[in-house]
Amino acid sequence: QVQLVESGGGLVQAGDSLRLSCAVSGRALSNYRMAWFRQAPGKEREAVSTISWNGGSTTYADSVKGRFTISRDNAKNTVYLQMNSLKPEDTAVYYCAARLISGTVFRSWGQGTQVTVSS
Repeated sequence: QVQLVESGGGLVQAGDSLRLSCAVSGRALSNYRMAWFRQAPGKEREAVSTISWNGGSTTYADSVKGRFTISRDNAKNTVYLQMNSLKPEDTAVYYCAARLISGTVFRSWGQGTQVTVSS
């Protein structure tokens, strides 16, 4: 089982930037496809971005394309989400998730980090 710990959330103003980090332990990060999800109050959890095991393939929700960038450093067992031009609608708890390369479900999750964007 892999353990995930997110950090980097906070309270910022619209237009500001934040970088979230997800520290992975228990198994080598290179075994996993990684993702960032978010959940706002009263809303369903949504996938924000995913990244393949070597960083060669990424996906983004339409709502964050051009503003957010996912990356990973397998040597440091860490995944990042660079968030620029933040909007109030980006306010949510952000979760890091891991899925084995051979798997189909994100089974490992972090505890989440709060991102609040004021207008």
